Parts: sequence; structure tokens; C-alpha cells
Amino acid sequence: MHLEKKLFTPVQVGPITLKHRVVLPPLSRLRAHWPTAVPTDLMLEYYTQRASDGGLSMAEGTAVSPAGRAYHTGPGLWNGEQVAGWKRITDSVHAKGGFLFVQLTHAGRATSSVFTNEMPVSASVNPEYWENKSVVVSTPSGFTLPSPHRALEVEEIRAIVNQFRLTAENAKRAGFDGIEILAGQAHLVEQFLHDSSNQRTDEYGGSFENRERFLIEILNAVTTVWDANRVGVRISPSSVFAGMGDSNARALYRDLAERLNAFGLAYLHVIEPRISGADTVAEGDGPVASLELGKIFKGTMIAAGGFTPATAEAAVTSGLASLISFGRFFTSNPDLPYRIKNDLPLTPYDRNTFYAFDARGYTDWPVCQGPGAI
Repeated sequence: MHLEKKLFTPVQVGPITLKHRVVLPPLSRLRAHWPTAVPTDLMLEYYTQRASDGGLSMAEGTAVSPAGRAYHTGPGLWNGEQVAGWKRITDSVHAKGGFLFVQLTHAGRATSSVFTNEMPVSASVNPEYWENKSVVVSTPSGFTLPSPHRALEVEEIRAIVNQFRLTAENAKRAGFDGIEILAGQAHLVEQFLHDSSNQRTDEYGGSFENRERFLIEILNAVTTVWDANRVGVRISPSSVFAGMGDSNARALYRDLAERLNAFGLAYLHVIEPRISGADTVAEGDGPVASLELGKIFKGTMIAAGGFTPATAEAAVTSGLASLISFGRFFTSNPDLPYRIKNDLPLTPYDRNTFYAFDARGYTDWPVCQGPGAI
């Protein structure tokens, strides 16, 4: 007798009832228009392909300002033209019965003045960061090292918080079902969280509470626009990607998870330490971050990083997480939920096309199903 997979049972994310638990996470794919940061027809096709009836998708990291872009062909959501571009995508995802959140972010130091025309900013100045040859950003003339950055003034921090609020309003106008705040993956919020990148001595540095303040202020701002149960947070505990790291990461993230309970968020989205950037750095390790933080955070947990269909099923069956997001496998399997549900083989992904600029490796993958089916 065929037993129903737990991955394909209903689950609540805030007020939304999903029909399955396989999530498309925010994946930077660098296909937006340059220099406008407006979503392209290719992006419309990409998100439509990966939408499924009753499934949750998340739009890639989307900048809250021109200076907040990590990549020159990354999308934005700070003006009306970008809102209109995203509205085409949310309408198309909704037509397939799917739901779409958008991840809002500011790259901080993880960018280049070559295309932002501004000196990058961060919590503190860390010269070793832009000297790290493993960190690159895309520009119109190719991939290059990040530019030297400067520390933000307090008034500037508050201005960026307001940029998140204004972009949250634009996300609502664009028809998204909710928003996710990126507090990981070496972007600005994480640069404030970690003591390797934050040596401030004011109210934004030092203690856990102070280093968490920037994120908490952003959440306070965006929840004036969206009900908190339509707002998620994504974190990457223990990640050392792009020069990040904290001297007491375990205690920091336990403290943060407890503080996030006060908001009644839609979810906490946890990237496992076995993943760093787009790479697996600890093959075979279990989902340790989700296991630990799930004991503290009282809301819905989404686990990400290195899952297979079998380990994802085990994770939701055991209660480790309510949903599982698949990044790399979703790049090459637009119909991933259908394949997992029906035990079909997965098409291997092509790392060489993750961060390209055309349809190759983006919208040209084969599918096994009809539109909208799972």
C-alpha cells in the first residue's frame, strides 16, 4: 500500500493554507534588467514554471535601494516600474494556484561601487573583507572583488530601516502574499549580527541585543505594513560564507530565536551550517540548526540546505521543520514537487549556470507534468 508522504499534507504559513511543504527558496539568479533592476520576461517564465497549486515560492533577494544591490542584474523593488514588473510575476504564480513571498535585502558591503556609484556600507569597516579573493560580485564588466566599504552612521541605519518599510509597501502593491527579511548569507543584517563584522560601540554593537537591534527595527517597521503572520525571516547560523562568522554563534542565534517569538511571524527560515553560500561544506551532517532553534522558536520552521527528498520527508515527519526548501534541485527541476511526490528521478543541476544572464540553465529544463499539477 502506498503511504502518503508527509511532505504532501496541508500546512499553515500564517493565514495561508498550503497543499504541500516543498518550498522554492529565494535564489539569486541574476536575470533582471540592467540598469533598471526591473524583472524580465525570463524571470516571469522562471517563476511561473516553478509555481504549483497550493505551493509556496519565494522571490530572490530583492534590493530595497539602488545602493543595496548585491549584483548588477539583481532585481529591485524601490520604484513603480519594478512594482509593475513583479506584479506580472505574482499574477502568473497566482493563476497556477501558488503563493509567492519576496525576500527583501540590502547587500551592505557585499557589492561594488562600479555599479552602485556609492561606497558600500556595513556595520563596521573590515579591510580584510575586500581583500578576500574568494568573494566576488557581478558588474557590467564582469565579476570583480567587492569595493572598500565604510561604517554606517546611526541616522543612515534608520534611513535604511525606512527603506525596508517603503519596499514592504511596494511588495504589497506588487501582489506578493508576504515578505521575507534576509538576515543571513553575508548581507547587511547579518553584518550587524556577527561580531566578526560588527565592532561598533554604540547601540548597534556589542551585546546580542544591540547587534540584533537593526533586524528588530526592520521587523517593527515592516509589520506596520504587513501583518506579522505574513512576514518571515531567513538566517544562516554558523555560516562563514563571505568572511562572516561569530565568536559565539550558538548563543547568538538562540537569543535571536527567542526574541523573534514576540512578533508572531509567518516562519523562521533556517539555512543549515552544512551549506555555505551555494556550496555544501559538510556532506552528511544532519540539520543541526533547525533541530536546536526549533526548540526555541515557537512558530513555523522552514529548513533549507542540503536536503534530499528522503531526508526532507524524514525532517517533516519527525517534526524537525514544517516545510523544506530546496535550492539547487529547484534550479534544474521546475516541477520538483511533482517529481518528489511521484518518486521520479531528479535532473542534476548545473552550477555553471546558477549566476548567468540568459535562458541557458534557467528556463530550459525538462518537466514531467502538466501545468500546475503536483
